[in-house]
Amino acid sequence: MKQLIKSLIPPIIVDTLRKLKFNKYGWHGNYKNWEEAKKASTGYDSDAILQKVRLSLLKVKNGEAVYERDSVIFDEIQYSWPLLSGLLLAASNAKGNLRVLDFGGSLGSTYYQNKKFLDQLNSVSWSVVEQKHFVDAGKKDFEDERLKFYYDVTACVKEQKPNVLVLSSVLQYIEKPYELMDEILKNDFEFIIIDRTPFANKETIKLQIVPPNIYAASYPCRFFDEVLFLEYFASKDYKTVEDFYALDGISNEYKFKGFIMQKVKNV
Repeated sequence: MKQLIKSLIPPIIVDTLRKLKFNKYGWHGNYKNWEEAKKASTGYDSDAILQKVRLSLLKVKNGEAVYERDSVIFDEIQYSWPLLSGLLLAASNAKGNLRVLDFGGSLGSTYYQNKKFLDQLNSVSWSVVEQKHFVDAGKKDFEDERLKFYYDVTACVKEQKPNVLVLSSVLQYIEKPYELMDEILKNDFEFIIIDRTPFANKETIKLQIVPPNIYAASYPCRFFDEVLFLEYFASKDYKTVEDFYALDGISNEYKFKGFIMQKVKNV
């Protein structure tokens, strides 16, 4: 019966239905403001998300898996080579000493991704600033002499004195990213490494719907205007050392990019 019904439907309609099913997940809509998109979302603070990420990353920590990203386990590490280059550049400028503040860094995914290379440096401190429930889990299951977790930037800076700020797949999920940066950048980091950040022709707020095989969630997501984005960091005396396309890809409507930035020293 299904085959009969399918044979009666014009191919163009079948193709359209397939596309609609395929496009159910990802980024949708153009919302007037953050609050409107937030009302349509389920949010990111679900304990189910934390536990999915926690269990996946524990496998990496215990040597049972090679790599985790967004709670998904991979058979091989998918490096962001530009991000790693930025880390090594910062370390070389500090005689092999790397002190990272990874804002919104989950349970240390980027740290574990690059650990093979970080292990070759003279000294490494990697500090994650995250939501409370992530920090609680991080302190319990992942914290060690190098990987630390903090509830706020102030405490992290006071204890670790980081010279690098990592912002990987985080700014787009902040309601007021520039206001947040105004506060964070008062700490005068020598380097900023931005990765996996979406840009469009103009700033747009969409709803990101995550496929349930990763975890069931949806949340507001901002696509930045690249010109305004870079102008902001330039106004804080950061020059772009290098820009690059991120692993998340590029399409006709958007592009995911990253930047290695360095503080301009006023003579």
